[in-house]
Parts: sequence; structure tokens; C-alpha cells
Amino acid sequence: MGQTPTIASDGATDTGAGAPSSNADRHMLIDGELVGAERTFASVNPATAEVFGHAPDGTVADAEAAVAAARRAFDDGPWATDVALRIRCLEQFHQALLDHRDELAALTIAEVGATPALLAGAQLDQPIDIVRYYGELLKTFPMTEDLGNVESRGMQHHRWVEKEGAGVVAAIVAYNYPNQLALAKLAPALAAGCTVVLKGAPDTPLVTLALGELIAKHTDIPAGVVNVLSSSDPEVGAVLTTSPKVDVVTFTGSTPTGRRIMAAASGTVKRVFLELGGKSAAIVLDDADFGTAAMFAAFSMVTHAGQGCALTSRLLVPRSRHDEIVEMIKTNFSHVRYGDPNDPKTYMGPLISERQREKVHGMVTRAVEAGATLVTGGEKKDPGYFYTPTLLTNVAPDAEIAQEEVFGPVLVVIAYEDDDDAVRIANDSIYGLSGAVFGNEERAIAMARRIRTGTFSINGGNYFSPDTPFGGYKQSGIGREMGAAGLEEFLERKTFATVVA
Repeated sequence: MGQTPTIASDGATDTGAGAPSSNADRHMLIDGELVGAERTFASVNPATAEVFGHAPDGTVADAEAAVAAARRAFDDGPWATDVALRIRCLEQFHQALLDHRDELAALTIAEVGATPALLAGAQLDQPIDIVRYYGELLKTFPMTEDLGNVESRGMQHHRWVEKEGAGVVAAIVAYNYPNQLALAKLAPALAAGCTVVLKGAPDTPLVTLALGELIAKHTDIPAGVVNVLSSSDPEVGAVLTTSPKVDVVTFTGSTPTGRRIMAAASGTVKRVFLELGGKSAAIVLDDADFGTAAMFAAFSMVTHAGQGCALTSRLLVPRSRHDEIVEMIKTNFSHVRYGDPNDPKTYMGPLISERQREKVHGMVTRAVEAGATLVTGGEKKDPGYFYTPTLLTNVAPDAEIAQEEVFGPVLVVIAYEDDDDAVRIANDSIYGLSGAVFGNEERAIAMARRIRTGTFSINGGNYFSPDTPFGGYKQSGIGREMGAAGLEEFLERKTFATVVA
């Protein structure tokens, strides 16, 4: 392993040689080397709207070099075949993440706008545990499957299947949960024996670059096995999705972008693994605990300022109880503390950018113009990119605000007539990522089984953990992250047969 860096509390990196460097000195990881670029681009703290660091602005040439390095490492190096090496390196990476947890937390707060409460979950601690999970899973996961003998042409033939890494993986992540998204792709791909080119989101490049620095300095992962890029140039992503040297593209982000990636990858018939948008529905049955349902609906919707693809942004309620639950949610929203994400008492931080805040505000404005009632919220708050928790009622099931992903703290309430009507409204979406239902457990589970989504919460149950497959139906994506299913996404199967003497 190389010289050990320390990530300072301001997000800077100390290479161990002299004073800590600033965020402007972050490096990409290409073919085992930490490298810069001729140009940099700014990273903005969304809570202050101030530049707090810079990332290398990687070029097409950098992307091509990273892909070539990953190709060599897979084809010619030990990574694809040495399971013991993979286990050891994943354990080293996990330990490095634990050792630098507090520094990574400070960087994630500053660049992502995550609150301390979120860091204990999907913003940091849970992603770190994903690395541990796949290191442990690899110790027992069956890489071969015996199919026994079959008689053919008067002879016995023995058959078996061997699983091996799918090859070079291009991993492209979104800005909202950069640690989770990066590590949920890196860990299973590495466990499978793949090599990876990871591209961070332009809005949160420094968090992803920090992961690459830890790999370079704290692990025995061979050169080229992991490459980490940052860039503001869309052409860099185009290289990753079209290069014939890339075997798998895994992307987390919006559905429109996912469609373009799928089309781009089709030219070389790559395996494409997509985790895309959602417009999930939470259904409150008439026998539910309305207080619990209202609490779940309100506080889950403002988690990370609504910047989560699986959040239940549509609340379906019995028409006869509509006004009652609306008042409960309005009260809950009034108790949401938003502001400085460094403050442990803050529940909701900012949106990622002014561009995203304008998008959210524009959708709320159009909804009101179309006839929706703004019960509370709908306000921009400065400094930073804050948007108040927003509740809309009198929303038609087919309205833009009820059909399109907002990615902000905006909850729409839709009344339904009976259970069949609730199921119809919930399924009336191009998305199918998640959902929730509150009510008598047997009845709630029966309803959940009628909803076309990849994950479901019953009475507030939490399905999200490293060993649980996560992904969507319909235009919410293809494939599953986490769990044994997440490892399978990065494996190929080779079937063998031999004549039994």
C-alpha cells in the first residue's frame, strides 16, 4: 500500500508530506495514479451557495485512459481470478472508510448538504457497511453450480456452471447520495472480479474523489482495477457508455438520462443496469393509524429535502378522511427544522443547486396554476438553496405534479374512493420503484402485492439495508443493487460439459 492520506475536517487531503492540501487539490484515480487535470470546476456548498472546493475537470482523453487501464487490469491482472485478493482488498477498503468516517462525514455535509442524522444511515454509515457486506458475502458465495449428469447419444455428460466477473464496469452516479450510490456499485462489482471506472456527479465530485484517494492510499487494489473520474463535460460520460472496452454500464439518475444511456450502450450491446426515478405512492387505508401514517408521509418526504428516488411523494387517502390527514401533515411540516446541515438539530438541509430549486419551484407554481391548493410551503429561503416543506391538495392523479419526479420536499395528497381505486392510482405511473401502505397488516400486504414496484414498506417497515435487493419496475430501472442480487448483476455464467468416462 502507498502513503496514507488523512482527509481533514474541511474535506482537504493530507498526503503525509507537508501541510494538508485544499479541496482544490483533489485528484482523480487513473491506472493506480492520483492525477489532476489542466482545468478544474467548482464545487458549491448548497447550504451557503459559496464555492468551497474544486475538482479536476477530466477530459475525454482521461476517460479513455481510465477505460484502457480497467481493460488491462481485467484482462491481464490477477483481480478477475484471485478471490482471496478481492476479499483482502475489500476488507482494507472497509477499514479505511471506518478510519476516515468523520472526515468523510464533514465533506458530505459540506458538498451534499446532508444532515448528521442522514450520515448515520444512507448518506455514509450504511454505504460503508455495504463494503463489509460484500467482502463477507464473497467468502461463501457459490461461484460454481453443479448440474449433474445427463445421458445423450449413449454417453453420460457432466455439466456445471462457473460464475465470473462480467468485465469492465462504467459506474455513473447521481448527486443525492454519492457515497451510497458509489459504494453500492463499487463493492459488488469488485467482489465479482470486475474492474471499474467510476464517474462522480458534477454537483458532488469531491466526495467521490475522496473514495478514490482512500483506495489508492489504503488498499492493495491493483492499478487500473478502480479508476475514479470527475468532469463537467458530458462527453466523458459518452465515452463510458459507448466504448467497446466497457462491458457493463451501471447508472443511477433520472429516467430521461437513463433512456439516453440505454440507447448509447446499445451500439455495443452492453449489459445496462439502471436505477432511475420514482413517483412512489403511500396508501393510507381507512383502518390505518392516521397519526403514524401522517408522520411517515411528512418526515419521509422532507428527508434530504426530498432528493430521493424512492420517497413516497404521492399520498393516497380515503376521501372521507382527506381533510383530517391533511391537517396532520400540515402540522408535522410546521415542526420540520431546516437550515444549517452542520447543526445536529437540523432535520432538512438544502436542495443541491439553484437550478434544482428553480425546477422544484416551477413545478409547484404550475401545479397551483392548474388548480392544486397550496396548503403550506412553496417558498425559497436564502442563503443557500433551501425550499420549505410543501403540501399540495386537490391534485388530479394525472397532473404533472402527480406524475413527474420533483426531487424536492413536495408532497401531493390524492383522494381515492375504495381499495381498487387506490391501487389503480398507485399503478398509474411510468415509475415503479417503491411504495408504502398503512392499515391492517394482512389487508395492507395484500394491497402491496397489487402494486407494481420493486420495494414496499408496510406500516413504516424499513426495507433498505446492504443485504436487501433494491431496484424498480417499469421505467424506474433495470436490475437490483445490494444483496446477493447486486453481486449477480456483475457476474457472467459459463456452462461446461464433459463426457464421463
